[in-house]
Amino acid sequence: MKRISILVLILCACFVSEAWGQQPAGKCYNSWAEFHRYNMWRWNRCEKVLNVHNVGRLGLKWRYDPDYGSVSTAPAMANGVVYVGTDNGSVFALDARTGTVLWSYTTDGFVQSSPAVANGVVYFGSADNNVYALNASTGAKLWSYATGSGWPVTSSPAVANGVVYVGSWDRNVYALNATTGALLWSYATGSDADPAPAVANGVVYMASNDGSVFALNARTGGKLWRRFIGDPVGSSPTVADGVVYIGSNDTYVYAFSLK
Repeated sequence: MKRISILVLILCACFVSEAWGQQPAGKCYNSWAEFHRYNMWRWNRCEKVLNVHNVGRLGLKWRYDPDYGSVSTAPAMANGVVYVGTDNGSVFALDARTGTVLWSYTTDGFVQSSPAVANGVVYFGSADNNVYALNASTGAKLWSYATGSGWPVTSSPAVANGVVYVGSWDRNVYALNATTGALLWSYATGSDADPAPAVANGVVYMASNDGSVFALNARTGGKLWRRFIGDPVGSSPTVADGVVYIGSNDTYVYAFSLK
């Protein structure tokens, strides 16, 4: 689980954008809507401010202390608002320019699931075994979906084509309707499904703590392939140029490709 400081630090002149696939040609957005931005894409083609000549001058712009809750999630940023979860069970919406709290929402368990923001909705999981959808502007709950009782949801959701994909410690990966929260399908992994899924070209890539890396049909949940590495896999997969990259507790990094 990625761990950051108890204080959310926003640095001066830091601008990020949504994924290439979400942007019209020639237009950029200062948003970072999901963990690793969007379906595991990790670059910002529109960054025009920071460079090798000025990055050394970065300084603290603001910080926010969420009282007694440490921050274990990667912040999402969309439309000038930073969304972040804390171990006290709350999700906060902060003004990206000033750090002012715009709203907060409290669950019944710690939140170590990095939020995802899509179409005005914030999606995340909680240790109270629920996946939540909140209005991004007001923090009002739109829906929640209960996974297996007693099992936390620490996987960070991926949102694609109107579907929320997320894993749970109850050993399942879920596909939920992004608007209603209705279950579309679930896939039994055999072990804790903690990493964030990656979605690309109709395929959901995921890993679990029994040492598995697998690919599922994004529409049906049907298994396309599964590989056993051997040791627990807590790493989130990255998909690029026909290759799936992932790390493992066995100290190796793996790449799977069409031979």
